[in-house]
Amino acid sequence: MTERAFTLRPDTRDVLIDGTPVAIGARAFDVLAHLHAHADRVVSKAELLETVWGGLAVEEGNLTVQISALRKVLGAKAIATVPGVGYKLAMGAAPAAATGPALPDKPSLVVLPFANLSGTSDNAYLVDGLVTDIIANLSRLSALYVIAASTSFRFRGQPVDVADLSRQLGVRYAVEGSVQQAGPSLRVTVQLIEAETGRTIWSERFAGEVGNVFELQDEISARVAGAVEPKLMFAEAGLAQAKPTEDLKAYDLVLRALPHVYRTPTIEDFRKGVALLDQAIARDPGYAMAKAWKVRAYLIARGARMISWQENLEVAPLARDLLAEAGDDPLVLVFAGQFHAFSGWGQQEGAEAVRRAQRLCPNSALVNLSAGWPLSYIGAYDEAIRSFEAGIRLDPLGDMAIYCRMGAAMCHLLAGRPATAIEIGEQVVGELPSYGTGVMFLLLAYWASGRTDDARRMADELRRIVPDISLGETLESSPYRRPEQRQVTIDAFRGVGLPD
Repeated sequence: MTERAFTLRPDTRDVLIDGTPVAIGARAFDVLAHLHAHADRVVSKAELLETVWGGLAVEEGNLTVQISALRKVLGAKAIATVPGVGYKLAMGAAPAAATGPALPDKPSLVVLPFANLSGTSDNAYLVDGLVTDIIANLSRLSALYVIAASTSFRFRGQPVDVADLSRQLGVRYAVEGSVQQAGPSLRVTVQLIEAETGRTIWSERFAGEVGNVFELQDEISARVAGAVEPKLMFAEAGLAQAKPTEDLKAYDLVLRALPHVYRTPTIEDFRKGVALLDQAIARDPGYAMAKAWKVRAYLIARGARMISWQENLEVAPLARDLLAEAGDDPLVLVFAGQFHAFSGWGQQEGAEAVRRAQRLCPNSALVNLSAGWPLSYIGAYDEAIRSFEAGIRLDPLGDMAIYCRMGAAMCHLLAGRPATAIEIGEQVVGELPSYGTGVMFLLLAYWASGRTDDARRMADELRRIVPDISLGETLESSPYRRPEQRQVTIDAFRGVGLPD
């Protein structure tokens, strides 16, 4: 059954679908109303029982019955079960006008996915790569505020109300475009829109060859920047960078690898992405960005417990070399620095590398996300939280926001704020229920706050995800190496009965 948008009327206690009232019981209405009021997070079973039944001693099965009734009306996937935690409304009531964060104190924009007018999907990855690199170029400019690519691509193929979108993301401008490829020739049309009014401020057509794609990216980025903020001229913006590689086949391989390594949803994606990156590196052994993405792929796969600690360390020599040769490339710096700190050797050196990357590229969600973790390892929790919050603001709808929340939850826990850690951690587990690190962090927060039953439920989930989980292996591979950090894990693991 397809999930159905609904309208909730608390004053009359009605639920309408397509304007027609549907019959649900009083308890089911109260459950739905509470889930809707807290749709931004996972609501625990205990909270629902307390709120809906008013403290009466009732079996958990009563709640299950109401959830089942709501799913029959709204759709099987309308309410997500988060094992060991509770429930989350996975679809919403018919929304009012979109709202979001306040506008930044600098020109702010979102670059939407470009339309592919080539009549084939074979080059879709190239079109997406063009947009991703334009966003990366613009993000390097401290005078601009640019929404991250992973949020932008949430709107691929969708009709977009630019005014609503701008309010939702908290930006003043939107960039739209299209790409047409005929053989080696590329024709790109780009327009800059003032989001609130829908007025086109600037539009232009660009033409070039696939072999000159880097120059085309720089030219488009510079013209967008100059149209938004006239002071940002091409030379002043510093957009023209050395080509990342002279081998366009190597660049093509990296673009093909990115969907597999950006988030690494499965072990198969990890293997396929790394294989493509290895091919790119074999073609151009000096291609630093290909090496950097490989290092990050291993970091993400280890975070999900897809690969062992030993396999993760296979790229340690590559990370060492990258950090030595990173220069002023912020992504190379931040990926290498993060791995340096994650592996346990040179944590202060890794932290300094990611701080430098932030100074070079303060408006990149990926830089801020990657920087937050090493800062948390060395105990700079509030600084790390600021990095994670910047990542969320720059990528509010993308995957990076989830990992930023995960890092912020751990920082709050280690800083002595377990209640805040739980609030954030439950949201993380609701979005990534099978991501081992997120489940473990929530387990630690539950135990630290005295919620022992919830901690034991999360321990069961962790055993399911990582059957051979043990305290010894966790401590050996944990980047949190300060004595007080390790004690949090020791207390929780032993408290819930996980093996030493």
